[in-house]
Amino acid sequence: MTAERTLHASGLKLAYGDRLIVDDLDLVVPPGRITAIVGANACGKSTLLKSMARLLAPRAGQVLLDGKDIHKLPTKQVARELGLLPQSPIAPEGIAVSDLVGRGRTPHHGPLSRWSRADDEAVAAALDATDTAALADRAVDELSGGQRQRVWIAMALAQQTDVLLLDEPTTFLDVSHQVDVLDLLTDLNRRSGTTIVMVLHDLNLAARYADHLVAMAGGRLYAAGDPGEILTAETVKDVFGMDSRVIPDPLTGRPMVLPIGRHHVPAGV
Repeated sequence: MTAERTLHASGLKLAYGDRLIVDDLDLVVPPGRITAIVGANACGKSTLLKSMARLLAPRAGQVLLDGKDIHKLPTKQVARELGLLPQSPIAPEGIAVSDLVGRGRTPHHGPLSRWSRADDEAVAAALDATDTAALADRAVDELSGGQRQRVWIAMALAQQTDVLLLDEPTTFLDVSHQVDVLDLLTDLNRRSGTTIVMVLHDLNLAARYADHLVAMAGGRLYAAGDPGEILTAETVKDVFGMDSRVIPDPLTGRPMVLPIGRHHVPAGV
């Protein structure tokens, strides 16, 4: 099992230039659990994740990793404890899959250390877990969007951090591979106790896979807690501006959102 790192934000204010994106946000990430962040486009989900990964310094407030300001910790220390899969990663031109995944091992190397058997094993395990071992010798820029996404996830897994942040990890994937990726992350969480925080657009997948759901609206925290408690028709209306019915998922008993469009008048109305 990995160490249970604590990660939380306090009084967080985030901006790009003069444009305020996140304002006065407090968030506690449950250690050793899967947290999904949901919300409408431009509500600040990805910006929040960037700050939690130390890629964006706050205008006010703090992101604390094990009680210490993450923006004041050494870069390599953070990289050994916290991994990030950004929304649109860019691979060096012509790089092979195995080499890209191997870059996940960089934080574990010192100035004089060499590639080791442990590195080989970490890369092989990450490729196997993401079903990309057969692609190891292929150039990343030759792959389909779904294949590339799984390779990037493999690189994040090879980093072997206690906390993993993923910004829309199911992007470019068909439904089958979306479920495969989320099953993979669930396996990682259950096997290693890795704390996982991911931004998801699909409310039903978020409700099905997350232990803890965070709903954002207008750059602020709208609600956070057990998906069964906070994912209601009222939440969907307030966060997404959409009418819906929320019923129990027949497979899991968790909430399942049924959107109501203009052409979908509820039966009996």
